Amino acid sequence: MRIKRLYLFLIKSYLGTFLATFFICLFVVLMQFLWKYVDELVGKGLEFSVLAQFFYYAALSLVPMALPLAILLSSLMTFGNFGERLELLAMKAAGISLFRIMRPFIAFITLVCIGAFFFSNNAMPVIQTQLYTLLYSMRQKTPDVDIPEGSFYRGISGYNIYVREKDPKRQLMKNLMIYDFSNGFENAQVMAADSGRMSVSADKRTLILDLYSGESFENLRNQSNSMVTVPYRRESFAFKEILIEFDSNFSMADASVASNKYMAKDLAALTYSVDSLKHKVDSLANHNFMEYRGSYFNRSIYDFKPVSRDSLASYEQYSIDELWKGLSLEQKSKIFDRFVSWADRQKAGEEFSAMESFTYAKSMRRHDIERHRKFTLSFACLVFFFIGAPLGAIIRKGGLGMPVVISVVLFVIYYIIDNMGYKMAREGVWHVWCGIWLSTAVLFPFGVFLTYQAATDRIVSLTELTVVKAIVKFFKKKKGDNALKGSTDEYESK
Repeated sequence: MRIKRLYLFLIKSYLGTFLATFFICLFVVLMQFLWKYVDELVGKGLEFSVLAQFFYYAALSLVPMALPLAILLSSLMTFGNFGERLELLAMKAAGISLFRIMRPFIAFITLVCIGAFFFSNNAMPVIQTQLYTLLYSMRQKTPDVDIPEGSFYRGISGYNIYVREKDPKRQLMKNLMIYDFSNGFENAQVMAADSGRMSVSADKRTLILDLYSGESFENLRNQSNSMVTVPYRRESFAFKEILIEFDSNFSMADASVASNKYMAKDLAALTYSVDSLKHKVDSLANHNFMEYRGSYFNRSIYDFKPVSRDSLASYEQYSIDELWKGLSLEQKSKIFDRFVSWADRQKAGEEFSAMESFTYAKSMRRHDIERHRKFTLSFACLVFFFIGAPLGAIIRKGGLGMPVVISVVLFVIYYIIDNMGYKMAREGVWHVWCGIWLSTAVLFPFGVFLTYQAATDRIVSLTELTVVKAIVKFFKKKKGDNALKGSTDEYESK
């Protein structure tokens, strides 16, 4: 019963810290994500419901990045607090080993790892599909019209608009110049007005431009049905209304735009896609090899029959150079043209085959990477716990000071290694499994080492082994040496 109460106390101490750090880490990575896609949000006039939906799916898609960092930070803080408040020392003095103290945490982290796998396999494809569809729809939405002063605005398809000055109080634009290329450059129309106002129709599908006191010039090239042809038309007006097609409504694209993407598939679908793409790559390589042998040697590999030496005896009297010299200039030119044409066809065929093989191979690697990603999240959570928990027991510092610094440094190292392995696997430099599991393989021995050191109490204080303290000692020594040297020089001068 005493141990069960202790386990309950440990889990309660850890759970609050874990939830707090998880939401903090999720907020930080979400801000970084929004900074990346800020151009997709600004100036589009998106409704609040669309933005809320985007934030929701973006936050859920970033759970695989925030969860390992939260486990590392919360483990460091919890065990650091235990060590700082001497609770860890009291438990060890009572005969409870570190592995027994970590037992409830290991059970909890194991459940988190299992949940992380099912989240990656079942929830992430749906989340990624919705997020991709939403981003695609936001990119397709026409931005709101915001014509600047003193420069041409090209945000409306087929129109260039110049405004020299704007009057916000009267909602008036002064000294306008409009170039209308909607009917082609040959039938361009130029309008200049003293002032004008712009508004949007009720259905948000048409821009209404009211112009005052101006002139228009229009090229008239397409006049096949006209009795009298004139080069252009000039018009002076006191008021002119122009209607421009401009759909500013937000329309959600169909989810089928992301249905065949690798991030929208679960483990079974990814495995099937990898096998199918591998079969395509292998069959394409075999087909190209057979075609290469057949086209370059002008015979089939299977129909190849060795030619005996006796059958070539009658051709020894002929020479290729003599045959070539016997041809006329016209015949030589035709042969050259045939060979150049044949070489161009072979080059184009080889380039197309190489491009097709590269496309299939790249798609296969992306699917295989996503398949391995289903497992790396769970193992990363487990590895980060076995780094954070013993490290917190070693440094014995809680709060948000040193644990945050150490967590950020370790996570940056993990992220750099993981990103390097991902790029190597994506480009085909390394095997997919080697690149994706690189970060976990590098940090796993470090976690084992720290767990062993904390369990055997080999390290009393990590600060005694830090580079910072070594640098401080070095500078203190240099300062002492300089002071001693200064006193010696002063004594000699006296």
